[in-house]
Amino acid sequence: MSINLQQWQPVKIPNAKPLEGRFIRLVKLDPAIHGDGLWAALQGPGSDEKLWDYLPYGPFLERKDFDSWITRLAAGTDPWFYTVIDRETGAIDGYITLMCIIPEHGRIEIGHVTFGAAMQRTPKGTEAIYLLAKESFALGNRRLEWKCNDNNLRSKRAAERFGFTFEGTFRNHMVVKGKNRDTSWYSITDEEWPALQQAFEGWLADANFDNGQQIKTLEAFRAK
Repeated sequence: MSINLQQWQPVKIPNAKPLEGRFIRLVKLDPAIHGDGLWAALQGPGSDEKLWDYLPYGPFLERKDFDSWITRLAAGTDPWFYTVIDRETGAIDGYITLMCIIPEHGRIEIGHVTFGAAMQRTPKGTEAIYLLAKESFALGNRRLEWKCNDNNLRSKRAAERFGFTFEGTFRNHMVVKGKNRDTSWYSITDEEWPALQQAFEGWLADANFDNGQQIKTLEAFRAK
């Protein structure tokens, strides 16, 4: 498809403003404020043992190593790390990023999706993706990406549920923790986003929940 971009201008980059949802807030990662909560959510008792399987780092057996890691994360601007905070309780549930930020082409990616066990399979996870997608396109991006290890079935199912389109697999793409990684690529374009945004907002609405359980699936809202 040929698109005339003669008037194209580089897009804005993420900034430190909080992203406010109904269930969560996304705020710029601050190790001094968020370190204890992140450690408890991601490495504390009851944490998800499989959380680190497909991440290029972790698990962290020592708190000092974890603190050093998140300090480095917070100092960078790509990836741009957000801490996930429950609006009702103030509990810290994990972190997530905007990354691979290419303003001159209007391309950006959601990555480092690292949610504690208490957040998984709740509306908070879906809202985190919605908030970052909404912000990505509000900044002017043309393309939002999702990439994951081809063996990571949880991440691939999530991408499909959120409405990302599968684009293919990069074979022998990386070496991660001493193992080969084939990478699955997914995307949403700016032309697709308005309909997907409407579906996300319909799913997240209070009317779609009964005692905390969804009434209609996200896929059903997209089909509508």
